[in-house]
Amino acid sequence: MKSVSPAPVSGLYEVLVGNDIFYTDSTGKYLIQGEIIELSTGKNITEQRQADLNRIKWADLNTANAFKTVRGNGSRQIAVFADPNCGYCKRLEKSLLQLDNVTIYTYLIPILSADSTHKAKQIWCSSDASKTYIDWMVNGVPPAGKMDCNTPLDKNLNIAKSYGITGTPTIFFTDGSRFPGAVQIADIEKKLNTLK
Repeated sequence: MKSVSPAPVSGLYEVLVGNDIFYTDSTGKYLIQGEIIELSTGKNITEQRQADLNRIKWADLNTANAFKTVRGNGSRQIAVFADPNCGYCKRLEKSLLQLDNVTIYTYLIPILSADSTHKAKQIWCSSDASKTYIDWMVNGVPPAGKMDCNTPLDKNLNIAKSYGITGTPTIFFTDGSRFPGAVQIADIEKKLNTLK
């Protein structure tokens, strides 16, 4: 349990366990699992609180630990935490090809298997990590070559742990908000447009 604090409803307390929000009464006798909706506005208080708790500081991301892909003028930015053996990451990469005027910082976090570490090292150590990654994720061309260069993989895994990233892909936007999973390209585009 990370914290207990008063909830926006009198008599209830918010209990933060990992990245999950629960509610309890003042005695701790009852645990409520669910969302609080403000009826007058339809606002999902729990969802908003969850988004705030999962927010990061964009400036804290060390872009030296990622490889960069620029399309168009690169004016819009996202960070993607991905495993090279993640099927949802592959689906996301195919979708991201549709984005224009974007800079994508890809942080490799090999969490699925030993082969993920093997591929991540080959991608990072290649002469063009972005191209090698896209070739593998989109076109199915396996990475090949050396694996003995210095990589940021351990740093990326530590960052992922500190941000509570337990699955791939996870996307972060410049306002610090996150989208977990292979979200629809229309939702990514909509979010990017709100950040202009």
